[in-house]
Amino acid sequence: MTGQSVLQAARSPGGRAWPPELYSGSEMTNSMERALDGAAGQPSGKRQRLIVAATRLLHQQGVEKTTLADIAQAADVPVGNVYYYFKTKDDIVAAVIEAHVQQAKAALAAIDSSHRSPKSRLKALVGEYVQQGEVIALYGCPHGSLCSELDKRPGRSDFALAELMRVPIEWAEEQFRALGRRDAHDLAVSLMAAYEGSALLTNTFRDPDILTREARRLSRWIDTF
Repeated sequence: MTGQSVLQAARSPGGRAWPPELYSGSEMTNSMERALDGAAGQPSGKRQRLIVAATRLLHQQGVEKTTLADIAQAADVPVGNVYYYFKTKDDIVAAVIEAHVQQAKAALAAIDSSHRSPKSRLKALVGEYVQQGEVIALYGCPHGSLCSELDKRPGRSDFALAELMRVPIEWAEEQFRALGRRDAHDLAVSLMAAYEGSALLTNTFRDPDILTREARRLSRWIDTF
């Protein structure tokens, strides 16, 4: 999808449509979707459906604009049942953050198992981010936008937001350390900062090509080690 077609998708009826295929290109985004299906293809429980629905809606609409009724409708769960699983919206936000963290850990473990060298692993991570480009062009980075919004809330709850950034940074640090770099932590932070910065510009200009170009630069940078 080009930047123009992403803009057209964003203008679909009701202003809230998100093409389902946008969430199916990357291990970093599609493992949550697979959780909707349980054993033998049976739908998973209501709690999991609520978390999956909340994950999408918080990304697309933001925390403040998303209500429990919105989440219940998207999950096909009676709104009264939501309170059986989550007493407040903050409870479901916390569950979404934890789901994001576990999703990131699973994606990084998959990279570990399918790539032998630290360089190929780091480049695979960059590739995962690129595959989210169309989603990011529409709604921003799922982790970065959530961190930014929740950090600005007055009297914000003590959400585990730092884990959203700490998990990939610590993983990247391990890869750079395996390459013999004493400045592994600084390099890992630089990698994540480059991604988050390009994700912000990608969303601002609704142009996934920005993220693609930055990924090429990062891949060349990784090759220098």
